[in-house]
Amino acid sequence: MKLTMQVPKHAEEILEQLNNHGFEAYVVGGCVRDSLLHRVPGDWDITTSARPEQVKAIFGHTIDTGLQHGTVTIMRDKVGYEVTTYRIDGEYEDGRHPKEVEFTSNLLEDLKRRDFTINAMAYNPKEGLVDAFEGIRDLKEKRIRCVGNALERFTEDALRILRAIRFSAQLGFSIEESTWEAIKVIAPNLIHVSKERIQVELTKLLLSDHPEKIWMVDETGIADYVTSGFPEVFERELER
Repeated sequence: MKLTMQVPKHAEEILEQLNNHGFEAYVVGGCVRDSLLHRVPGDWDITTSARPEQVKAIFGHTIDTGLQHGTVTIMRDKVGYEVTTYRIDGEYEDGRHPKEVEFTSNLLEDLKRRDFTINAMAYNPKEGLVDAFEGIRDLKEKRIRCVGNALERFTEDALRILRAIRFSAQLGFSIEESTWEAIKVIAPNLIHVSKERIQVELTKLLLSDHPEKIWMVDETGIADYVTSGFPEVFERELER
C-alpha cells in the first residue's frame, strides 16, 4: 500500500505545476521526516529536476535565495517555499561548504548527498515516498544514522556533528554506532564552523525535549572545540 502524507495546498500546487511542465518534483527532507513522525513541519522544501532558470520561468516572480546552489523561493500567502534543483556537491575544501555544485536530473544522486537517512526521504502525492536509504526503518527504530559513510558525511560538513546530537535530543533518538564513532573522530573539524552556527545548534538542543543529551557534547569530545572554557563550565554544571 502506498504511503500517503498530507501536503499543504500551496506546496502541492507547486509540485503539480512543475510536473505539468515535464519536471520531477518532491517535498523533501525535514518536512517529510516530521510528517511521518506526526510532528508539524516548520517549512516545506521542494526538490526538482528543473533548473533554477526553468523554475523562474514557470512561476514568474521568485526570490533568488541561493542560485549558486540551485535554490529559488516561491511565495504563497506570505509563506516561502524553497525550490532546489537536484544537485551533486563537489569537493568540500573548508569542511563546511562545497566548492561547487553540479545540477543533475537524478533524484537519488541528490538524496545521497544529504546528512542523515531520516532527512533523505522525498515525497510526491502521485508517486508516494522515495526512501532509498531506509529512513523509515531508522524512524521506527528511533535512530540517527548517516547516509552512506559517516566519516565522509562529517568530513564534508563538520556542522553535521552537532546536528546529529541536536536531532537526537529533539526526537529522543539514539545515535547509531558508526555515526557516533565518526563524530568523535571528526570533532576537531568544528574549528571550521562559526561560533554563531554552533550556538544555534546548542540552543536548539537545550530547548529540546531532551536537554539532558548535552552530555553527548562532552562524551564525544566536541566540548573542546565549542568555545574557550566550555568543557570546564560543562563539568561544573554536571557536578551541581
